[in-house]
Amino acid sequence: MKLDAIAILNQDMNNLLMTTLISTPIKDPVPVFLMILGIMLIAPLLFEKIRLPGIVGLILAGVIVGPNGLGLLARDNTIVLLGTVGLLFLMFMAGLETSLDDLKYNADKAVIFGLATFLVPMVLGIGAMIAIGYGFLPAILVASCFASHTLLALPVASKLGIMRSQVMTTTLGGTLVTNTLALLVLAVVVRAHEGNLTLQFWLFLIPSLIIYTFLTLWGVPRVGRWFFQRFGHDEGAEFTFVLATLFVVSYGAELVQIEPIIGAFLAGVAITQLIPYLSPLMNRIQFIGNTLFVPFFLISVGMLVNPKILIQEPQSLLVSAVMVTVAIVAKFIPAWGAGKLFGLNFDDIMVMFGLSVAQAASTLAAITVAYNIDLVDELTVNGTIAMILVTCVASPWVTARWGQKVNPGESGTTITKTANIGDRVLVPVANPTTEDNLLQLAIFLAKSAQGTLLPLHILLDQNSSISLADKTRQNQLLSTAEMIAHAAVTKVTPIGRIDESIDKGIARVAEEKQASVIICGWKGYSTYQENLFGSVIDKIVNRSSVPVLVSRFPLPIEHTARVFLAFTTQQTHASSFQQSIQLAKSLATELKASLQLLHVVSVRGASIEISHIGLLADTPVQKVRGNFVRQVSRLLNTNDLLLLNGSVEQKSQLFSLLGHAPEAIARSHPEVGIIIAYFPH
Repeated sequence: MKLDAIAILNQDMNNLLMTTLISTPIKDPVPVFLMILGIMLIAPLLFEKIRLPGIVGLILAGVIVGPNGLGLLARDNTIVLLGTVGLLFLMFMAGLETSLDDLKYNADKAVIFGLATFLVPMVLGIGAMIAIGYGFLPAILVASCFASHTLLALPVASKLGIMRSQVMTTTLGGTLVTNTLALLVLAVVVRAHEGNLTLQFWLFLIPSLIIYTFLTLWGVPRVGRWFFQRFGHDEGAEFTFVLATLFVVSYGAELVQIEPIIGAFLAGVAITQLIPYLSPLMNRIQFIGNTLFVPFFLISVGMLVNPKILIQEPQSLLVSAVMVTVAIVAKFIPAWGAGKLFGLNFDDIMVMFGLSVAQAASTLAAITVAYNIDLVDELTVNGTIAMILVTCVASPWVTARWGQKVNPGESGTTITKTANIGDRVLVPVANPTTEDNLLQLAIFLAKSAQGTLLPLHILLDQNSSISLADKTRQNQLLSTAEMIAHAAVTKVTPIGRIDESIDKGIARVAEEKQASVIICGWKGYSTYQENLFGSVIDKIVNRSSVPVLVSRFPLPIEHTARVFLAFTTQQTHASSFQQSIQLAKSLATELKASLQLLHVVSVRGASIEISHIGLLADTPVQKVRGNFVRQVSRLLNTNDLLLLNGSVEQKSQLFSLLGHAPEAIARSHPEVGIIIAYFPH
């Protein structure tokens, strides 16, 4: 009996010990951080294996280890701090993917769709939430979550090659409209809940919001451009500046009494024009955000969910069902109505619906803010998670299912044509400091086509042995180029070579490695000896059977504000002119720059039709009459990238068709980047 009693006592002690261990959160920082890193690693991989978004896995993992699950982690000040940083970073990256330039294409359609996909969910959402017992303010808040959406299926559309189609530009522009309005609704509802929605609030909010938005969208790009030009050589300083901008603008939002997430969103919209999508800096931002900060936020959101409510409060199932149903219906109606109004077919309509139905970033941000101020309860948080799960699964599937049938239009043709140029990009490197812009240009072309970068360094064979110092320097240059390419997640094959001359070595490597384009540096002028006997660039162009881009970049290429293509009437008749147009469009897209075309005519009445050169009707083409150099020089601005079409008809001199035009322009505008493109027949 005593033994049985002791056994029972030991079992009770063990049960009590296990209960205590499970119910007591881990406090030691090392195992806490280790557990979170384990979740970040394992949860997305498991859920992507079963074809579910990784964000869902992170949220559910937060539910399991959180205070409402196994209780392994507490939602303490550290988790709240890191979750807040992740929340701001999430909204910042949403802003980085939102471009004001998207409203320039199909602006009227984008505004109409944006207003429709905001108003319909607001009306249906308010009515549905009030019908199940919600108060007026919580109903408005939840409805604003229905109105906003996250472009979760954007990578799917990119792979399908429909990014610049009419349906995509309309949806992207509409996203900017509806997300901005939804965040403004959140700001007003929060103030109303706190009892501060007075006349004085409106008199302060409207002017301060206008000034704040103007300073952000106007001031941040200018300060950023100055900083990058001054300190752009320091990669760490660039990234730190971006982070500082995020938190300064977010704190500024608090000062004007709106939510910091609105400031984070605006910071992303403001600074995105300075960071090309394919640049190493953008890759670092997305890498750090997606692998560290945002997962912290998603795990912290999961800790808010209480699965027990599904059993304790049957109404939780009703709330979840209503939110899921309204989210889907309220996004399909605007897509269908706007699509019919614009004359789109059913495939286009379903792509609009697929892109706009996903609820993630803005929804999570708004519901987290509302929960923190006790505007909504755990029922709503649970319903929001269910809505995110359903819509995040549906969005990529719908977009992929119907996006295959969408006509990419002229923009789709652009992707196909420019992809050939970026297949295998050969760029000679000689100095890691001066060649950085050439490498960046090569990376843009290669990465946009999912091609390979071929950095090349040539040692001259002068009938003597190559010194160890020269070989070491060659290895260092190629290693630096390889590191830069890897930072931008670009395939790279460094090439070291010994040859009798630079031009012959480049031409031979281009043939051997089947290069699709050669990028060469140019100092902007020619010496007398080069004019008499020909420069290295002359010889490369003469020998090359692939396009050659002769480039000069006095300023970082990432800061290009406008791609400026200047051409004469004679050049429009050349077969290579179409390739120059495609290159200009591709560069403008990758650099997030505007595209400006200048047609210089010497005979009154000479003109061209926009449709004949593969441009959209709203592409700005300015026609001027007079001297080519004078007219181009008059219209150039700092941070322009001038693109000229070189002659390949007569290769005896470098700039045979334009004479000395590029050199004259380069001398008068030392701050302007120039690319002279040579396309073989």
